[in-house]
Amino acid sequence: MFARNVSFHLKSNTLSDYTHTFENDILPLLRKQKGFKDEITFAGHGGIDVTAISLWENKADAEAYNTNTYPQVLKMMARFIERTPKVQTSDVVNSTFHKVAVAVAA
Repeated sequence: MFARNVSFHLKSNTLSDYTHTFENDILPLLRKQKGFKDEITFAGHGGIDVTAISLWENKADAEAYNTNTYPQVLKMMARFIERTPKVQTSDVVNSTFHKVAVAVAA
């Protein structure tokens, strides 16, 4: 499994609007993406600093989303976000929510 970790800073008092847009517009797009498994979003105190972690079947599926659909998602979120979101990616090595089989190098 593969993870995309996107951190961003919301404009003041837009968490509710962001959440509504995410649930109604962005999440349906994610669910249509090949390899999409789950999305977890965290908001810090005050609802300004947000981290969104999406889980993918594999790196290729996450990269396809990043190239083909993520630019559209950024446009939908532009009215809520200050500055450019920071995207980090990584392999998932453990999850109690999803069964993850990690290949161990010999």
